[in-house]
Amino acid sequence: MRQKIYGLGYSLIVFVYEKTDDHKNKTGRLNFLHNIFVEKEFTADFQTTKGLLQILGNEANSEDLVAFMHDRNLPLDDIEANEIAEELLKKKPEQGYLTISNALQWRLQYGRVIQVAGKVKGVHRL
Repeated sequence: MRQKIYGLGYSLIVFVYEKTDDHKNKTGRLNFLHNIFVEKEFTADFQTTKGLLQILGNEANSEDLVAFMHDRNLPLDDIEANEIAEELLKKKPEQGYLTISNALQWRLQYGRVIQVAGKVKGVHRL
């Protein structure tokens, strides 16, 4: 669950393209619409990090942070939530720009990354 707060631990290159198939010639054509590089420090979940940074900016304590994590339905037990809260008080996360679901099978969404590429620190339009 730390990945939603501190990022995936690796950088991403996002390619968004349109594909056109030519069945007669058995070929395909890719038209690249967006090429984006996301530095690993900025691969956390947007809403989670935005909320945590707001709480931390309002003189949060560990109980505030644990309550936020439980309100967001993050799949954490109380021990892990308290450990992460103590870590957050020592090391604020960077603002993430991905949308990461809580599902057991992680799904990442890149709409915001495409929208902010080249406009924010850590998300580069190539």
